[in-house]
Amino acid sequence: MKLLESLNWRYATKKFDPNRTISESDLVKIKEAISLSASSYGLQAYKILIVTNPEIRQKLQPKSWGQTQVVDASHLIVFCNYTTVNEKVIDDYLKLKADTQELNLDNLKGYGDFMKSKITELSSEVMKAWTAKQTYIGLGNLLAACAELKIDACPMEGFEPEAYNEILGLSEKGLSAAVIATIGYRSEEDLTQHDTKVRKPLNELFETI
Repeated sequence: MKLLESLNWRYATKKFDPNRTISESDLVKIKEAISLSASSYGLQAYKILIVTNPEIRQKLQPKSWGQTQVVDASHLIVFCNYTTVNEKVIDDYLKLKADTQELNLDNLKGYGDFMKSKITELSSEVMKAWTAKQTYIGLGNLLAACAELKIDACPMEGFEPEAYNEILGLSEKGLSAAVIATIGYRSEEDLTQHDTKVRKPLNELFETI
């Protein structure tokens, strides 16, 4: 299974080579892998920012616990969840579904009404937590895709979401930074690449009931 080989190869890269850049063709593959991620109701209630502007990344670094990956990696990926999912979001999805699958939009009304009844009953805090969780599925696919392409990655929760929201102008767009990842190529000076991967034994991690 090639996926297992790739996942054994990857690790959370701490020091990137700032002189190496991911090719546009590989970046497209990573985008497609993220796009194919599962999401609740298929809504994809998030947006992914690919930050390459060095000035913006310099501003974000101190709000990322000073971690050098933010400025040294080829690309900084910011997964931003919708802070609210309103009827327009659902209607836009239903239209996309009808157009893509060549369906009659009126035939999706029942499904749309069901989604609206379940989603609109959520409190603001629960809704934000729900959409934020969706971004982590996309993050998982990013890590797997990068590993297959032999591109290094580091998923990161060590940052200040509110500061990111302010610097990137996310709040006024109905978005909030949920999780970030840096992708690129490891530096030869990154000693953690030689560490043996530490994981619980399968018989301890899994239980069959």
